[in-house]
Amino acid sequence: MSQFLLRRMAFLALTVLLTSLLVFLVTQWLPGDVCRIILGREAGPGAIVNCRQELGLDQPLPVQYLNWLGDFLQGDWGNSYSTNLPIYPMVMDRLRNSLILALVALIISVPFAVTLGVIAGLNANKPIDNTISVGSLAVVGLPEFVTGLVLIQVFSFGLRDLGFPYLPANSSIPPGASFLEILPMLILPALTAMLVLLAYIARLTRAGVLQELRQPYVRTADLKGLPRRTVIVKHVLRNALLPTITVIAISIGWLISGLVVIENVFNYPGLGRMMIFAIDRRDLPLLQAVTMVTVLGFAFANLGADMLYGFLNPRIRLK
Repeated sequence: MSQFLLRRMAFLALTVLLTSLLVFLVTQWLPGDVCRIILGREAGPGAIVNCRQELGLDQPLPVQYLNWLGDFLQGDWGNSYSTNLPIYPMVMDRLRNSLILALVALIISVPFAVTLGVIAGLNANKPIDNTISVGSLAVVGLPEFVTGLVLIQVFSFGLRDLGFPYLPANSSIPPGASFLEILPMLILPALTAMLVLLAYIARLTRAGVLQELRQPYVRTADLKGLPRRTVIVKHVLRNALLPTITVIAISIGWLISGLVVIENVFNYPGLGRMMIFAIDRRDLPLLQAVTMVTVLGFAFANLGADMLYGFLNPRIRLK
């Protein structure tokens, strides 16, 4: 297991290193001049030159990259060009918000989607299977902003007009609020994210269950007289859920920074909205920091999935 872990860690480090180079180059190639954006259109050539020297933009790209990577690894992410505030606490605050939303969304979506997938797989081609498949695909086919607006109309405005307790439509988190205080604000955006993930996880789980039910070991277990419940729970589900783990891990990275539409609909202060803000202002240090945090989120989520995959399937550890 230790060699398996070391190989995965080395692969993760190489992936992050190559991705950091790609992130740096892409952000450098964005159109527009950073100093012109900071100083305004009326700035003279001398001011532009001084600005570029102050920000280190006059140095060769390899030197800029090494300086940026070294500072990033040390936690010195510099100041935002647009707000002139330290980037590290800004990103960490938004990361906290995104992780909270991702956690709530996963707690809601994963058990529900896996249960639906298992039920559909055990009842393949029956009415309940068709109902789950059609319903989940119909829901996931809706754009995220449509799903969010429908949920707001039903569970916020609709319940309020009927005089019932309702959920807040605005998920803007006040500073210093505890988890219990912000939990009602997380339900609607988490439900929206859940409906997006629902069909993917449910369909993958269904396919895994169907594949395992056709394996010879299931027929052997049945012929030996093992209870059907034991065969399903101890053998079929353990193997059928292995591919689902990878999808869930990838979903964690998407939930951390990919909920741009959902965050805008509900006014939620997450990493996705910060990334859009950085792109709009051409705030390169902020954009690079948010992107690297996103990359690290994907990388560690996949590392966790590999570890769990290897634990559940010992054959993987031997490869």
